[in-house]
Amino acid sequence: MVPTPAPAPRPVPSSVAVDDFLAPQRTSAAELPDPEPLLRNLTRGVLEVLAGVREVDQLARWFTEEPFHALVTRANLATRARSARGVPAARPVHVIGTILQSSPLDGVVEAVVVVAGPARTRAVAIRLEGMDHRWRATSLALL
Repeated sequence: MVPTPAPAPRPVPSSVAVDDFLAPQRTSAAELPDPEPLLRNLTRGVLEVLAGVREVDQLARWFTEEPFHALVTRANLATRARSARGVPAARPVHVIGTILQSSPLDGVVEAVVVVAGPARTRAVAIRLEGMDHRWRATSLALL
């Protein structure tokens, strides 16, 4: 039996860079789930990370690189501040209130999540973008 030769590789057009194939692929909102549960869970997760009761690495898959590094930095500062005051990490008691969403582009959601805590009410601004058939947070601001 004669082995069949492997098919010749298809040439890649010179106008298409290899990075275009390997970079995260944008996903339309129609192909993505409702973002509200993720907004609630990300907000809760971020507050728990800053309170010191959740590891920041547990949220890594939902963030792009820049906001994740900013969250790591802020979590480290919060840990040092708790240590300096001698305050142990404690699970935060927050009530997630209103979630305001807008979609400036297809596959992009910008939202503000209002969170009521025992001492004050805060807002968490999150931008989600559809990448590789899932939502990823590309911006985060805790106000």
